Amino acid sequence: MSLLIDLTPIINVFFLLFIFFMFTSSFIFQPGIKVVLPKAVTGEVIQEEGAVLIITKDDKLYMNEREISEEEMLSRLKIMAKNKTALLIKADAKASLGRIVEIWDMCRREGVSQADIATSE
Repeated sequence: MSLLIDLTPIINVFFLLFIFFMFTSSFIFQPGIKVVLPKAVTGEVIQEEGAVLIITKDDKLYMNEREISEEEMLSRLKIMAKNKTALLIKADAKASLGRIVEIWDMCRREGVSQADIATSE
């Protein structure tokens, strides 16, 4: 007498598991701005949250994942100074130092109370 195993329930279970993992896992790549932060040994960890300004290696400015012009950045800096919001500048390691200093100077001129530059260890 031979023993017959019905494979239909096992195939159904594997198929349901496959469908479950397909719907629960995310294969969508989140768009973002690629920035390689400069390395620093003497950096501090900042706990306060605020606005993030990104300067790419092409010296483009991004705020809230959206490219902004210099005029728009100036108006946002004025609002941040009024609300006493901190600013974190994430500048790519290959961004020009002149552009970073220019942005830093704009922050000071507009009265932003705290402007920090992000680094990696």
